[in-house]
Amino acid sequence: MAVYFFYGEEDFNIEREIDKLKSSLDKNFLEMSFKVYDNPKYADLISILRTQPMMFGKMLVVIKCLDYFSKTFDDKEIKEITKALEDNNENLDIVFAAELPRDEGKKLDSRKKLFKLLSKFNAKEFATIPTYKTAELEAFIKKNAQSKKLKMSQDAITAMISQIGNNLRQIDKELDKLQIIAHPENLVTAEMVKEYCVSNEDLFAFSDYLMAGEKDKALKEYRKLLDKKFCLEIAATLQTMIRRWIILKANSGESTFELAKMTGMNEYVVKLTLQKLKKTKANLKDLVKLKENITEAEYRIKSGQSLNPDSEIENAFFK
Repeated sequence: MAVYFFYGEEDFNIEREIDKLKSSLDKNFLEMSFKVYDNPKYADLISILRTQPMMFGKMLVVIKCLDYFSKTFDDKEIKEITKALEDNNENLDIVFAAELPRDEGKKLDSRKKLFKLLSKFNAKEFATIPTYKTAELEAFIKKNAQSKKLKMSQDAITAMISQIGNNLRQIDKELDKLQIIAHPENLVTAEMVKEYCVSNEDLFAFSDYLMAGEKDKALKEYRKLLDKKFCLEIAATLQTMIRRWIILKANSGESTFELAKMTGMNEYVVKLTLQKLKKTKANLKDLVKLKENITEAEYRIKSGQSLNPDSEIENAFFK
């Protein structure tokens, strides 16, 4: 039995670590040997930790536990969790995964009793790679490209960082796309990256028109984005942007330094965004409504209620 505690903003790397552990399970019995639980109640948690694997061998249980850090377990509960972990079956591996919201600058409270308990096991923090640490981002791109049998010039790697930034999940998806485009030579050039990979500039152009209330231009940019990116990915990125706009609008009296801490943005970018917001028609109420519309559209798509995802997101942006 092994217990792991993975936490941090880089959910992509947390998922990869879990996938490594999952790969050691018998593929014929995955339905029974791999289970994921989302913040189970205390009584259910204890029951899960005491799970007895069946005859098919090793079992892996993943417990999404971020919500546990916004509450407090009492001493009796912590003692019971500790005992359940220490007495568990040797064929059961347990992963506690706390995936923090990206770019919000949040940290888990290390003073929590649960944090101190889980940190005694195989604990690892997965932080995002700052955009200024280009060497680390280059190393990530090179390693992932090699795993997909891609050859990338330095110019192509630089273009990818410039266009996408430090979003590892998006970088990985774009490499999958380039794997198809570059076949059979498997050589990726900077021109390919610029032509086929979505860029932050594309998204900024769209968001600028959206903020300015220029719906015809925003619609044109949105449809251009759809050539490179699935609508839910566009929506997810816009959700992050809009959340930051709401924070900036609601706390306009704060210093740019404080706003940078609240939003996880660079202070200079905060200043530029504030300038843009001052020139736009969008008020706080409009931004909150827009965020609600996108959230509702995302839910309808993911729950299978929408037959046309592209139009669903488009309607959320412009209704």
